[in-house]
Parts: sequence; C-alpha cells; structure tokens
Amino acid sequence: MPDMPAFATCDLCDAHKNDSTGAFRVLPPVFRDFGALRRFSGAVVTVKCFEDNSLVKAAVDSPGEGRVLVVDGAASLRRALLGGNLGAAAARNGWAGVVIDGCVRDVVELVACQVGIRALAPMPLPTEKRGEGQRDVAVQIQGVWVRPGDWLYADEDGMVVMAAPA
Repeated sequence: MPDMPAFATCDLCDAHKNDSTGAFRVLPPVFRDFGALRRFSGAVVTVKCFEDNSLVKAAVDSPGEGRVLVVDGAASLRRALLGGNLGAAAARNGWAGVVIDGCVRDVVELVACQVGIRALAPMPLPTEKRGEGQRDVAVQIQGVWVRPGDWLYADEDGMVVMAAPA
C-alpha cells in the first residue's frame, strides 16, 4: 500500500481561499469514490470524450508516472467510461487517480484497484469504441476548468485543482 499523501484539501482551501487569479479551483461535491485509494494527487493529464472510452483506455494502458487522468465525459450518465479492466490497468501502470465527469461500471472490481477513482455514478452499459475524443486539452469538469499539467489533490473532503504543485 503506498504512503498516504501528505496534504489535506481543507488546508489547501484555507491557504488559497482568497485566490482571485483562478490558479486554485475546487471541484463541486458531486463525485463518488470507486477505487481503493481515497486520497491521491498528481499532475493532470486530460481526455475529452463523449460516450466513447477509446482514449481513456489508451491513457490507462500507458505509463501513469503518478499522474491523475481527468476525463471530461460531458457528465453523461448513459455510458460507463471506465470499468474493472481499465481500473486495473490504471493501477498496474502507475496512475495515481482517475477522475471522470461521467460514469463507471464493475464497481465491485474497481474497489479492489489500488488507484483513486472518482466518477458521478455507476452505469452498467459500456461505451462504443469509435476512436473519438481529444487528449491533452483544457476541459471543463462540472463547470471548473482543468488543464494538462495542473495538479489535482483528492481526499475524503473533496478535490482541488491548482496551477502548480502545493
């Protein structure tokens, strides 16, 4: 089991609550935990896709290097963008976490994956693989801008995004 990250989102919010530059952002409390790790952090890699998880699969199949994959799934509740196989791949390949503005499936399998996984809801229906989407672009997650290279911190109190590591 990896060491617990030495941060608290509440402390980060206390330190940056008066930030008016937009460099510090808080994601709304609409995400649920699905992975084994409740606390995770890392540099952000982004994927933007709609009901097609081709680029999510390509990302988690690549070396994660302790980064966090942030997926703009347009908050779709109709298809799952990550399931047990991809959750296991994310853990195996060294991703710190996966945050999905959309759904996941195989919830029982995901809870065993040693990676942080946050998403809106479970949905058993998989996506179609059409090879569509974009990687490494600025995305809007629940109205909050997240850019490649930002830092995301997630713990039991929520998730924050910063332009640089804390």
